[in-house]
Amino acid sequence: MTSNKELVVYTDGSSRGNPGPGGYGAILMYGGKTKELSGGFRRTTNNRMELLAVIAALEALNREGLSITVYSDSQYVVKAVKEGWLKKWMATNFAGGKKNPDLWKRYHQLSQKHNIKFVWVKGHADNPYNNRCDELATSAADGKNLQVDQGYESSEG
Repeated sequence: MTSNKELVVYTDGSSRGNPGPGGYGAILMYGGKTKELSGGFRRTTNNRMELLAVIAALEALNREGLSITVYSDSQYVVKAVKEGWLKKWMATNFAGGKKNPDLWKRYHQLSQKHNIKFVWVKGHADNPYNNRCDELATSAADGKNLQVDQGYESSEG
């Protein structure tokens, strides 16, 4: 599935309530090695966690110029990139109240360092990697000592 040339990443996000406690999970596979990442936040949204899973995977890399395939069950994340929504949002500085500009800007900066392709996968189905990411995300959301999602909490109220 992975070669020395391509990084395969599976991601998922979860929130217990929307907003509510949330978490993300990611699996990175490269050159026969696998790494799992996860993190939990005390108050956030599902879409933020879906996107943060991708960001966390990209921030974990110590090389640039990689060919990366990201598998996500988030239509929001996949379509924003594949259908050019993000380019429009960036061009208009997220006018009209587009959500999560802090995370999208972070993703955009990271994405410039690599060749990234997104593939949508059906969530909660028979894909073992997607299911494992879901376990990582929900466990993180249910964990103790949850982090503060500054981008979300500072925009509330």
